[in-house]
Amino acid sequence: MQIITTDEAFREAVAGELTIAVFKTTWCGDCHFIDPFMPEVEQAYADRLKFVQIDRDDLPDLCSELNILGIPSFIAFKNGQELVRFVSKLRKTRDEIEQFLDRAVAVATALPQA
Repeated sequence: MQIITTDEAFREAVAGELTIAVFKTTWCGDCHFIDPFMPEVEQAYADRLKFVQIDRDDLPDLCSELNILGIPSFIAFKNGQELVRFVSKLRKTRDEIEQFLDRAVAVATALPQA
C-alpha cells in the first residue's frame, strides 16, 4: 500500500483510477487489527483498484477537509471525486471491508466513462 505523506501526493494519487484511501493512525487498535489481512485484500483487488494509506495525524488539515473523524476510514475516489466511504465506530472485519470494496467497484463501473 502506498503511504501518502503530503496533501499534494494525496490529490495526485486519487486523481485518476479507482483508489481506496485508508485513513489510520499509529496508536489506533482497530487500525492494527486490519493490518494482518489487508495485504491479501489488496492483492485480491489489485486488478480493479489501488490502495493508498494516510496517517490522520500526519495530515490533519486534509483529514479535516475530508471530515475524517473515525479511524480506520475507507474512502473510494475516482478522478479526484469521492464515490463512497466506509466509516463506523465498530471494528471493521475483513468481510465488511471486502463488501465495501465490491460496492466501490460497482459504483465506479456504473459511472459514465470520461
